Amino acid sequence: MSVLKSFFQNTRKPQGIGGKLMLSRMNARHNANARWGLAHIEIPPAARILDIGCGGGQNISNLLDRAPQGIVYGVDYSPVSVEKSKRKNKKAILQGRAKVTQASVSSLPFEDGEFDLATAFETIYFWPDLLHDFMEVGRVLKENGLFFICNEIARPEGAEKWIEMLNLSVYTKEDLSRVLLEAGFCGISCHEHPNGKWLCVTAQKAGRT
Repeated sequence: MSVLKSFFQNTRKPQGIGGKLMLSRMNARHNANARWGLAHIEIPPAARILDIGCGGGQNISNLLDRAPQGIVYGVDYSPVSVEKSKRKNKKAILQGRAKVTQASVSSLPFEDGEFDLATAFETIYFWPDLLHDFMEVGRVLKENGLFFICNEIARPEGAEKWIEMLNLSVYTKEDLSRVLLEAGFCGISCHEHPNGKWLCVTAQKAGRT
């Protein structure tokens, strides 16, 4: 494996010094995409939020800004990411407004119906079983809670280099809408950036009828 490919493999699961460098890079590079996506949703000031695949913790910080009386939980399966997110949000953690835990999206360490909002920034490319994992997200959301997905790659065309290098699974808005419906979500809304690359999707956990 080339040095370059080895470095970029840290986007999947950051490890070691290369992983720490990659997390700093992602915090800076992906922030414009994340802020664009977040402009499409309203977040209650006191929301309980779960950021899945929290990486370097920049989006925990963004979400705390949007929910000034809320609390944000971050989970990531990379110990290096958990460490970086904790450092990035140290003040909020000490204030009891943020918590970061090592965990997989496939088995979230939370009770049913804990969160108003669950977010996934630049991470579903790596989720092992999209249908199961979407259902697990739905489990921890409150009735009518919102699931928000934000990606920098909206379709595989033009992203072949990254798909091969990182072994990505790239999903179109049609793919995501289909699986979200199958997982029990409703009210699905998709937004594409004029640049033709960025995509964000929102879906609501169905309430009881």
